[in-house]
Amino acid sequence: MADDYSARFAAIVVAIGMTVSSSNGIAGVNYEEDPINYSKTEPSNPISRLQTGIDQARIALKFDEPQGYLKSLLEALEIPESSQVLTFGKTSLQSGHVAPATPRAIYFNDEVHLGYVQQGLIEVAVADPRLGMAFYTLEQVETEKPRLRQTSNNCLTCHGAARTRNVPGLQIRSVFPDPKGQPVIAAGSVRTDHSTPLEKRWGGWYVTGRHGTQPHLGNFILPNDKKPKTIDNASGHNLTDLSTRFDTSKYLTPYSDIVALMVLEHQADTYNLMTVASYESRYALFVRSQQLERTGADRDEIHKKALARIASAGEPLVRSLLFSGEVSLKHSIEGTGNFSREFASRLPVDRQGRSLRQFDLQVRMFKYPCSYLIYSTAFDALPQEMKDYVFKRIVSLLTTKDLKPEYAHLMSVDRAAILEILTETKPDLAAIARTDVDWAVAP
Repeated sequence: MADDYSARFAAIVVAIGMTVSSSNGIAGVNYEEDPINYSKTEPSNPISRLQTGIDQARIALKFDEPQGYLKSLLEALEIPESSQVLTFGKTSLQSGHVAPATPRAIYFNDEVHLGYVQQGLIEVAVADPRLGMAFYTLEQVETEKPRLRQTSNNCLTCHGAARTRNVPGLQIRSVFPDPKGQPVIAAGSVRTDHSTPLEKRWGGWYVTGRHGTQPHLGNFILPNDKKPKTIDNASGHNLTDLSTRFDTSKYLTPYSDIVALMVLEHQADTYNLMTVASYESRYALFVRSQQLERTGADRDEIHKKALARIASAGEPLVRSLLFSGEVSLKHSIEGTGNFSREFASRLPVDRQGRSLRQFDLQVRMFKYPCSYLIYSTAFDALPQEMKDYVFKRIVSLLTTKDLKPEYAHLMSVDRAAILEILTETKPDLAAIARTDVDWAVAP
């Protein structure tokens, strides 16, 4: 059976050839219908488990002024305060509470993304292995058993459309804000990820850290509701102190760390691609199962079509996991606070102490360009057929001698190190690496 499966995948990778889109998203599944059934599916994620603990009186959240449940919630979810990034653009559900003087704070770990605004709700987006991103809010009112309410229906207008690759997901945007923080629509906006040039990033965000002469749009506010012909943001570069911009004492840290922002951008888009991969592969297997029940069905053709769909959705995820298209840094990056140290200190590591969480920040974000999200619960929950495709493509790319241009950034020393790290820290990939994967050529 294993040989049969590999042979089918080998054939399908060759057969689809140039039909795999260079786009990083596929919009072919209605996530409110079978087999996804987003709104009808019971969530199972860190927030749903936390709420169960609260309901059963095993977990108590502490309410402290002035941030209410914020510190207690971060502690319960193991989200570091050092991950704080601040946006003053009015681009969220609670835009009425957000302005340059009262920015929205976002905190995150590998699975949970939490938004806090003064005098408002706490918003949460969490990676759910079956749903993709699930959305919750928590009222800042002291009570014995606070309730994190699932609010996906209110969120999916923005978080389930084109900017999130048409799946329930996240988006990081760069906008041109006016003095009130309102994006100037005529000036345009950009959805950012690790491929976005720094000079287009972080409009509407506060940014702290050192980045040399590399320009960006952080800390910049338009003088009125019109975009000028030229942007002079020299005063917004290389800031380490935001106290002249707003009252930083009302937040858990005085920073909006540049490294945390870079990590969040990569994480948000990779999770979106992971959800696309999950939905598409589940749908492909669902359709295959239905078609195989028909009398006289061409079983080989049915399997071929299912695997083609899996490959088409898996390839963009492979590119993101291996940082294809990542912009090169022209100057070293240095964050503020403890984010870089705390993020890099987390497991797993191999026997040499190497980790996919170690930063470079000289010419690129990470020392070893393979995403730490390969260890995530959401990745592990992908259908086996999708994981097999991704693993075999990654191992093939790390061992081939002839890389296509989109993977030219993977130097031989990088590939050797990544493969060694993965084979020691990701057992299911190690099993793939021990087999023959020569067939997994780039589509």
